[in-house]
Amino acid sequence: MEFFDFGTIFFLVAAVVIFFQLRNVLGRRTGNERPPFDPYTAGRARRTGEAKADKSDNVVSLPRRKGGAEAEDGYAAVDAVADPGTPLNKGLRAIKDADPSFDPAAFVEGAKMAYEMIVMAFADGDRRTLKNLLSREVYEGFVSAIDDREKRSEKIESSFVGIDKAALLGAEMKGSEAHVTLRIVSELISATRDSAGTIIDGDPETVAEVKDVWTFARDTRSRDPNWKLVATEAEE
Repeated sequence: MEFFDFGTIFFLVAAVVIFFQLRNVLGRRTGNERPPFDPYTAGRARRTGEAKADKSDNVVSLPRRKGGAEAEDGYAAVDAVADPGTPLNKGLRAIKDADPSFDPAAFVEGAKMAYEMIVMAFADGDRRTLKNLLSREVYEGFVSAIDDREKRSEKIESSFVGIDKAALLGAEMKGSEAHVTLRIVSELISATRDSAGTIIDGDPETVAEVKDVWTFARDTRSRDPNWKLVATEAEE
């Protein structure tokens, strides 16, 4: 008993108190835990009352049959970004039917983040980041361009200024795959230098406007919530 002096007892009591405090804070799920970062679904809305707080965000909810006013309310997020009756609205509604958690406005915000990541990863030759964000076909095209650039000992210096506009152009279901196309107008400072450091393209001091039309896709039957870039087109 001589080992249990006042100091030992004090630290034992403190350890017990800290343990219970941590258990109270960390041992309970509040429903506000943040899921792993996903650029395409970073703002995905959760349907109240349809899932428990501890249900995985990676599980895609199955479409539910709805009718009347309830069905129309389910399309409110779609109608907010595309006029009812238009091809875009119909395409977005089809995606919403396949994936009830789909929110067009949140998707656009996530796509804008992904756009910057992809543009900068391409400039930096970051194949690992690109592989996670691109379809196999698009990835192969990007990597081929990076390989050619590196063989010529060329380097791209880029600074992403921001996105001026990102607008939905089209949406459709292709089998179980949802496809969404956006027109993105961004500002970028970019210059390409050769092996001697001479600028051969772009301008390191000029902000250039870039217009792209990108299409993202996702298999709505998959547990994987990630959207990937499946097509790119530069707008003149």
